Amino acid sequence: MKKSNIYFKIGLVILMVGFLMTVSSCSKKKSRLDPMEQYPTETEISAAGEQGGDAAQSLSEEELEAQRFQEQEAVRIKEAARMKFVDEDVYFNFDDATLTSSARQVIKQKVAWLRENPGASVLIEGHCDERGTEEYNIALGQRRAQSIKTFLMNAGISTTRLSTVSYGEERPVDFGNNESAWAKNRRAHFKLQN
Repeated sequence: MKKSNIYFKIGLVILMVGFLMTVSSCSKKKSRLDPMEQYPTETEISAAGEQGGDAAQSLSEEELEAQRFQEQEAVRIKEAARMKFVDEDVYFNFDDATLTSSARQVIKQKVAWLRENPGASVLIEGHCDERGTEEYNIALGQRRAQSIKTFLMNAGISTTRLSTVSYGEERPVDFGNNESAWAKNRRAHFKLQN
C-alpha cells in the first residue's frame, strides 16, 4: 500500500506541475495576444484626469493656442511670399530684353519661391512703354517674357510650369508721358495660373 501511495503522490505532483505550467504559459500568451491589457482602461484614464485637475487641461489649451498661432503665422508667411512673387515686377532698359543685374536678383528670388511651390505654374507677361509701333512693342514684350522664361528654365524650373504672353504697350501701369512713367511700363509681370 505504501508503494501505491508513493506512486499516487508522484502522479499528483506531476499533475500539479503540468497544471501550473499550462496556467503560466496561457497567461503569457494572453498578454502577447491582447496588447490592450497593457494600456490603462477608460476608468483608469478618467481617474487620472480627475487627479491631474485643471492644470493639465489649461496646459493643453495653451499648447493648442500656441499651435494655432504657429499655423496662422506659417500661412501668413506663405501668403506674403506668394504676394511678393506676384507683385514684384522685373524692369528693362529702353528698347532692350536683356536682364539687368537687379532683374536677375529678383528672378533668383522667384526661382526659390517656385522651388518651394512645385505645384505652381506662372504666366510671364511682357510689357513695353508707348514708344515704338504696336507691332514692334508686341515683339519686344515677347522677347522680354522669353528672356525670363529662359532664365527660369536654366535654373531648373520645368518648362511645363512656364508660359509667356506679350501685351506690348496695351497695359501700362503708369499713363504718364515721361521717362519715369515709361520706366515703370518696361516690365515683365508674373501671374500664377493655379
